[in-house]
Amino acid sequence: MLCGKDRCPLMVKFYSQNRARRLIDTLDLYGDSPPGVFVGRFGYPNVDVGPLVPPIIGDTSIMDTPELWVGKSIDEIVDFRFSLVRGKHRINVMDFQSCGRIVDHTRELALSVNPLEVEAAFQKKPAGRIVLDDEIQPFGPSARLRDLSIGNPKFDQRVEKAFYDTDLRAVEAVVALYQNDVLVSRIQKAFSVGAFGIEKNRRFVPTRWSITAVDDIIGKSMLEKTKTYPLINEFRTYDWDQLDNRWTVLMLPTTWRYELIEAWYPNTAWNPTGKQIEMISDHEFFDGRKEYAQIGGCYYAARLAVNELLTRERRQAGAVIFREAHPGYIMPVGVWNVRENVRMALRQKPSKFARLSDALAHIATRMDIPIQTWTRHSGVLRDFLYQRRIEDYD
Repeated sequence: MLCGKDRCPLMVKFYSQNRARRLIDTLDLYGDSPPGVFVGRFGYPNVDVGPLVPPIIGDTSIMDTPELWVGKSIDEIVDFRFSLVRGKHRINVMDFQSCGRIVDHTRELALSVNPLEVEAAFQKKPAGRIVLDDEIQPFGPSARLRDLSIGNPKFDQRVEKAFYDTDLRAVEAVVALYQNDVLVSRIQKAFSVGAFGIEKNRRFVPTRWSITAVDDIIGKSMLEKTKTYPLINEFRTYDWDQLDNRWTVLMLPTTWRYELIEAWYPNTAWNPTGKQIEMISDHEFFDGRKEYAQIGGCYYAARLAVNELLTRERRQAGAVIFREAHPGYIMPVGVWNVRENVRMALRQKPSKFARLSDALAHIATRMDIPIQTWTRHSGVLRDFLYQRRIEDYD
């Protein structure tokens, strides 16, 4: 407990690792993959690819379906993710078509619709550090593959159709699959194994990059219509709490503009040794942004969720997302945490207000950080409050 956290992340990892260790202490691992795959990024374009395999037989689908994780505790997420052993096989992402059976089976896993039997033969027993990151879902120890065999995959026909259409651009494939109700996480997996795009341009994409790329592609596609819809006619706030994160989404009756502001308390995942609250924000106005958001993949995941609501309502609005990460958020669990919890916030019944001041007063009752501090870190709020507009002169 030297870190000062309410709960020790090292001990959470230790106990979870201990529960899984005896099951994965082997050179030959057999289990039902969720299905899950992972594509590394170190050494790009020469990277490690391979399956995620738990020592479990049965329905393991929840282990790699973050859309099902809202409401799960940190311990539950850590337990089933640390059971996933990562098999590694080195390839060149641009020259993988003839890399052999291990790569073929990895791609088949990514396209599969159900958990699939996998037998992984390793060169050494799985070992290594537990991977925790706010961009990717956690996973357990890893080992280099000697061989890989899988059962008979059953492909998602919607994904399979895009895979065999070698004249369909990757962006078009991603958008079409999303519009055809394929889970975002499933599209991301297929994208990472080079399943989409013009045949000569296909390549494996590191998992970290594929997650953000798919969120960005879908969000931009929805924005093309969102920006044409009529404005909402009131201020709204949507509230949600999960994993000791407090979320409030503020909707403004303006043309499209968007911002994510995160406040990380001391002893949280991205402020582990700090003495004060660290705040970070990124925003865009109607014309979007050209630079990659410094907040990272969370920015694009939350933007997707906001546009889902606006698309459902056929309305346009500005949006500011307030996130307070409190000390109970002891370890990062991936971008999905932002996407799915903003989605959940926007499923709640909103509070509606005629004036921004009233909406901000409501947010002040939810958040510990004063509204003045949030405003100081916000490009969208400062613009709305202080920028003169044509209608001001009517």
